[in-house]
Amino acid sequence: MTDSPATVRPDRRADLAAGLARVRSRIADACAAAGRDRSEVTMIAVTKTYPAGDVVALAGLGVTDVGENRDQEASGKAAEVAAAGVTPRWHFIGQLQRNKAKSVVRYADVVHSVDSVRLARALDAASAAGRDRPLDVLVQVSIDSDAARGGAVPDSADPDVGLGAVAEAVAGADALRLTGLMAVAPLGWEPERAFARLAEVAAAFRAVHPGATALSAGMSGDLEIAIGHGATHVRVGSALLGMRPTLR
Repeated sequence: MTDSPATVRPDRRADLAAGLARVRSRIADACAAAGRDRSEVTMIAVTKTYPAGDVVALAGLGVTDVGENRDQEASGKAAEVAAAGVTPRWHFIGQLQRNKAKSVVRYADVVHSVDSVRLARALDAASAAGRDRPLDVLVQVSIDSDAARGGAVPDSADPDVGLGAVAEAVAGADALRLTGLMAVAPLGWEPERAFARLAEVAAAFRAVHPGATALSAGMSGDLEIAIGHGATHVRVGSALLGMRPTLR
C-alpha cells in the first residue's frame, strides 16, 4: 500500500510544529509590544511550492488559513487537500490575471490582490457564476504609487487603478465583499517606512469603508513591524515551512 500524496513524514511534521511554535511566539510578542490583543492577528501559512501534505499537517496543528500565489499550483493543491478531508480557508495572495478569475473563485475564500477595476469586474462575474456566496476581497495598495509593480494607487483619479475606483468597484459588486487592504513593502523601502505609510492609507480608507478593516501586511522577515502598524493578517512562508523548494 502506497502513501497518500498528502501523507507527511513524522520528522517533517515535527519541523512544521517547531516552526509554527516559533512564529506563533513572534506574533504574540509583537502583539504585546504593540498593545494589541493576539486574537486580532491571523497568520496565513504561505505554502507556494510546498506539497499538499504540508497543508494537511499544518491543519492538524491548528492552522486555519493558507495562502497561495499561483493558480496553476493552487487549484490542484486545494483539490488534493480537500480530498484528504481538510478544508482550510484559502487566500489567493499573488498577482492575478483576469483570465484566471473563473479558476480562482472555485477554491479561494479570499483574494488579496485586486488592483484594478477590470479585475474586480472579472472576479465579480466569475463569483456570480461559480460560487454560492460572495468572495471576500482585499484591494492591493501600491505603497510607492507605482502601479506597474502591482497595486491600486492611493490619491489617484485613474478610473481603473486608482484606489478609490477599485474599492468602489468591489464594494458595489453583488458577488464580492470588500474586507480591507493588502500591501507588500516596495523594493528599496525599509519596512518601518512602508508600513507606516500603509497605516496612513488604511486609516483614510476605513473612513470611507468602515467595514473594511482587514489589513494584510508583513511576511517572515518583517511581521513584527507590520503588526506594530496595524496588520490583521501576516503572510508567513519560510519562517514556518523552512527554506523554499526551487520553483518549478
